[in-house]
Amino acid sequence: MADSLGDSLDRALEGAFTRRIPQSAQAQMKYLVKQFKGTKATAQALGISQRTVERYVSGQLKPPRQELRSRMEREVKKRWQPQVRAKARKKAASTGGLVVSTRARFGFTAAPGTTDDARIRDITQALPPEYADQLFTAREQGGTEQQLQQIAADGLARMYFRANNSRAHGLGVEFTDVEHIEIEL
Repeated sequence: MADSLGDSLDRALEGAFTRRIPQSAQAQMKYLVKQFKGTKATAQALGISQRTVERYVSGQLKPPRQELRSRMEREVKKRWQPQVRAKARKKAASTGGLVVSTRARFGFTAAPGTTDDARIRDITQALPPEYADQLFTAREQGGTEQQLQQIAADGLARMYFRANNSRAHGLGVEFTDVEHIEIEL
């Protein structure tokens, strides 16, 4: 299964965390109850009963089943250290940019007579801050994986294939069959 660009963006921001997330089920559940401001909202977010949330908070239930454990961890990571996450996002979107490492199929629309057959390529390329900003903004606004991939493809087309728009001006790049993608800040 191919990696998700959105998940990779989330992992990149998690790399900026200065403290580990709560490790035990009880600590994670207490954190979520505090974030959601109650056991009922926490239960709804996790898709479990309010009584189950209360049992985890009190320590009556210890190890959650795998599916619930991953949902709890995902919800904690979404809310963990929001200032640190915002600072890392702001730095990437204003000065730092980001690095995209991918293995995907790239095809081209170019002048007649040129080779435009799509082929698998391994590319690691730094993208300027405006692409970081576009990616994070689209992710926050609920952009689809297709939209995120299009932004990344535009950035890769400009920086990698067109050498920061210094050559191949009419070259359009198609980014499909993503086998792997990783974002670094």
